[in-house]
Amino acid sequence: MTAQRDDRLDQASQWWSTSIIDIHPGEIRIRGHAIQDLIGRISFPEMIWLMLRGELPGKAQAALLEAALVSSVDHGPHAPSIAISRMAISCGVGLNGAMGSAVNVLGDIHGGAGQQCMEIYQDSRARGGRGEPQPVQAALDAYRAEHGKIVPGFGHRFHPRDPRAKRLLALVDEAVSQGVVSGEFARIGRQVEVVLEQEKGRHIPMNIDGATAVIYSELGFAPELGRGIFILSRSVGILAHAWEQMREGRRIKGPMPPSIPYAYTGPARAELPE
Repeated sequence: MTAQRDDRLDQASQWWSTSIIDIHPGEIRIRGHAIQDLIGRISFPEMIWLMLRGELPGKAQAALLEAALVSSVDHGPHAPSIAISRMAISCGVGLNGAMGSAVNVLGDIHGGAGQQCMEIYQDSRARGGRGEPQPVQAALDAYRAEHGKIVPGFGHRFHPRDPRAKRLLALVDEAVSQGVVSGEFARIGRQVEVVLEQEKGRHIPMNIDGATAVIYSELGFAPELGRGIFILSRSVGILAHAWEQMREGRRIKGPMPPSIPYAYTGPARAELPE
């Protein structure tokens, strides 16, 4: 009976296994590091890197990651995730519910462009590594054949030229000159711009998603983590807007002012027969 109990206890302890954290009474270790040694000594971007990658980044790597995080925190109440957080608050939902509601709409269309762009970049690199001719064009063609004509990470419905992208690419170029990153994905991203301009006959500049996709790829993150890191960043804006809306105190604020009607497209008015 004792042996059976010990076996079940062992099975229970092995049910979840993790290389991330080791906790015992009075002791917390993150990837082997005592938490008290990390507190006050590493930045939040360094902590993100440690949690996701199992090691601490160099200071220059962490600075580049931080720049990408800062760039994506907010894009105003017309962004659906931000608007949803504010509407949720006006309906009486707490901050955690408002943030959860907002994060849950960061899917393939609103929130997924960075990951998708990383997939294009990394497919292009793989094709180039195999010696394929025109790997960027081939990667774009393959993506559009599967997903449709829109190329994520390029062009913007609001900004003629996204001011965030230019600054991020300048930081990448600086990091390349310092030997922090290779610049391979920056070159691919810029080549996508060239190909799109040749196809469309007009310049379609890289936007924030394309630029952060360059950074996350240069830093060695998987595309799926690119979306996850974006969500970490955007959550700051979601929280700030939810908190602002909570202090405003307005109840049940819908997507449009009541004075602006929605468009009804149903059948004409009908009456039941007497």
